[in-house]
Amino acid sequence: MSNGEVVNAKSSPIVVVEGLEKTYSTQSEKLTILKDLNMTVPRGSKCVIVGKSGSGKSTLLNIIGGLDKATAGIVRVNGEEVSGKNESELTLFRQKVLGLVFQFHYLLKDFTAVENVFLPAYMAGVPKKDAMEKAKSLLNDVGLSDRMTHLPSELSGGERQRVAVARSLVNDPELILADEPTGNLDPQNALLIGDLLFSMADRHHKTLILVTHDMNLASKGDVRYFIQDGLLKEEGL
Repeated sequence: MSNGEVVNAKSSPIVVVEGLEKTYSTQSEKLTILKDLNMTVPRGSKCVIVGKSGSGKSTLLNIIGGLDKATAGIVRVNGEEVSGKNESELTLFRQKVLGLVFQFHYLLKDFTAVENVFLPAYMAGVPKKDAMEKAKSLLNDVGLSDRMTHLPSELSGGERQRVAVARSLVNDPELILADEPTGNLDPQNALLIGDLLFSMADRHHKTLILVTHDMNLASKGDVRYFIQDGLLKEEGL
């Protein structure tokens, strides 16, 4: 690859969605969730997708992350076409390119906070010592230096979500996808976790795409899309 190509890759959008459609079919009807949807996410941006519950925003995020398949259209992430990948390729793609934060933390209940953050790096082939040092550093970054050896059941809801944020960064992904990351928290913790996500994305130079129905959280983004009736439009901030 030439130097010119490298520069171009760095300056190109990290996510490009073209003509995306998602339809669910039953014996009696077809339900189209997303309709001819197009979006571009600049590299390094903090992009927020806003919409009511059931509007299709989580479906869109899952398709970008390769967790769901589109009925039609193209999704490119970091120059790779996600829609054409098989399951093993998608696993590797998510491991190397994506960090994921969900509404529910999905921590392994029998592992400590630091082990939950350590495991994805170790499973990706990072040497054990290096993976553990990275996990400890990230937990320190999210304010949990004194809670590393606690099990999920010994942590508050906000603390568990902090662990999930740290885990999303452990493999140094290009892109963080966050699906209603504050939706299961009380207002005080929701505010803290929202601030944490944006500050961690800034500190670690990551692109963030966040799905929410919380307009206070949405206001923190520098790119905002609104989704309604399966259609997407970009809004000025």
